[in-house]
Amino acid sequence: MATGRFHGVFPYLVSPISHSGEIMSEVLERLCNDLIAAGVHGLTPLGSTGEFAYLNWAQRRRIVEVVVRAARGRVPVVAGVASTTIADAVFQAREMQELGCDGILAILEAYFPISDEGVCAYFTGIAEAVTLPVVLYTNPNFQRSDLSLAAIERLSLIPNIRYIKDASYNTGRLLSIINRVDGRMEVFAASAHIPACVMLIGGKGWMAGPACIVPEQCVELYEHCRRGDWQAAIELQKTLWGINQVFAKYNLAASIKGGLELLGYAVGGPLPPQPPLSPEGIEEVRLALANAGALRGFAS
Repeated sequence: MATGRFHGVFPYLVSPISHSGEIMSEVLERLCNDLIAAGVHGLTPLGSTGEFAYLNWAQRRRIVEVVVRAARGRVPVVAGVASTTIADAVFQAREMQELGCDGILAILEAYFPISDEGVCAYFTGIAEAVTLPVVLYTNPNFQRSDLSLAAIERLSLIPNIRYIKDASYNTGRLLSIINRVDGRMEVFAASAHIPACVMLIGGKGWMAGPACIVPEQCVELYEHCRRGDWQAAIELQKTLWGINQVFAKYNLAASIKGGLELLGYAVGGPLPPQPPLSPEGIEEVRLALANAGALRGFAS
């Protein structure tokens, strides 16, 4: 296992799956190796870009097996655990620990709204089931029941809930989180348009799908922030914003997978019923990659 505190760039990995439903292990392993060679600080399978909501348990488990094997302890692997029930989430978290993961990205799926009490019980159940550090995931744009500031403060008192990835894009909310958790929990940003701002106010890095296709640029941005070279960081962030604009227009998994196809990774398309990129969408992704200087590729 990789040890130490989490920081830096953690790409949300895609899930390459064949038409027959098999995990395409070779392409996933190659992608992991190339991302590590590009300097990323960790790998996150089964995040939003990994289409966790469209995968069965056998597929989820196999993806994590491949990623852990590919990482070989060089960088931490923080695997997504997502469910609608505490019992199933606990089962998944324990399995991820057994597979050799270094952390858990805890995601709450909900059909009906859940009170703060239920939300806290869900994440507490995951944390108490493992000895690994837990990253809370909050995304009010997609989650039926999100983490309130009061729930975050309460959960920050659990020793192994040590990080939160907030996808709200709201720096005021992030400052409120940082103030309330009082150093007990560290913050990761969500995407390529806000990390410099998050780093400036005390963030530790970001976990996001675009880092799969622009890893070198994301690592460079992180290094600018770490050194306090904010002017260079903002200039690079403005360039990377073009990537996010495309993803905001099209399906996220389709855009990341389409970008990886352009870079030479045969990861396939998004899982149905998600639509694949149109020819126009593919061209927009290609132009965004070219503008970011990524089309020269990082593939081996």
